[in-house]
Amino acid sequence: MATQKIIPFLWFDKQAKAAAEFYVSAFGGDSAVTSVTPIADTPSGDVELVGFRLLGYQFTAISAGPAFKINPSVSFFVNFDPSRRPDAKEALDALWGRLVEGGAVLMPLDSYPFSACYGWVQDRFGVSWQLILSDPEGEPRPNIVPSLLFTKEVSGKAEAAMKFYLSVFPDAREGLVARYGPGQEPDREGTVMFEDFMLAGQWFAAMDSAHPHDFSFNEAVSLVVNCDTQDEIDYYWEKLSAVPQAEECGWLKDQFGLSWQIVPAKLATLMAGTPEQRARVTRAFLKMKKFDMAALERACAGKE
Repeated sequence: MATQKIIPFLWFDKQAKAAAEFYVSAFGGDSAVTSVTPIADTPSGDVELVGFRLLGYQFTAISAGPAFKINPSVSFFVNFDPSRRPDAKEALDALWGRLVEGGAVLMPLDSYPFSACYGWVQDRFGVSWQLILSDPEGEPRPNIVPSLLFTKEVSGKAEAAMKFYLSVFPDAREGLVARYGPGQEPDREGTVMFEDFMLAGQWFAAMDSAHPHDFSFNEAVSLVVNCDTQDEIDYYWEKLSAVPQAEECGWLKDQFGLSWQIVPAKLATLMAGTPEQRARVTRAFLKMKKFDMAALERACAGKE
């Protein structure tokens, strides 16, 4: 796929590299660990940043201590389309078998009204995956699609969130929308059972749930927006940030509680330099809320 503008970011205690290696092994195909970067002297101590790719889709993970715990409020659809791969059902079953080892089944692998084969599993590392045999007659979707579950105080707001995100990002459009009907309490009639939408050319999904979940969005899963210019950083920061106390080191929270990171696309290059350059860039960004691209470049060059 084309370069991802938006990359999911997973926060682990100590298991980022082990998780990435497990996923690469389980998913196969166009999957690989792409980078491992140590970062010293952060508020979480010495941490490790891991880039990896699953079926062509980019992720970033970090081992940075137990401050945040991943939960099912953000999960990932894995689409198996029989029109694109003859072994779709067999591949789905094989991946399910790997992910369920040491994990927890949230919805059993079975036939449902919306799919001949679907299951929702939380793996041994806490990440949630929704494996689905896609309808080959429907509009194609990518292999992996992040999905947002709106619970607790934001239950019923999935559609409003979609419309807000569509107003913020370019190359954006609405996809499918399915709503709860009568008799599906506690979910309110007319709220979103499932919707998907495109942001910056990438597909996302969302659902409302009024059931008594013990989880909601937190910093353990955030979405990184890679920006080419300072103007772009300023734009997304102004549009998305709604919780001033959450602004730190490029991180913010939007009005629905979802965490984002607004970062220069070249930050990975700056952090791939010598240990001394990496240390200078780290010292610089730890002082920032919104990232200052020019200041980070000066730090990398030793012109702090």
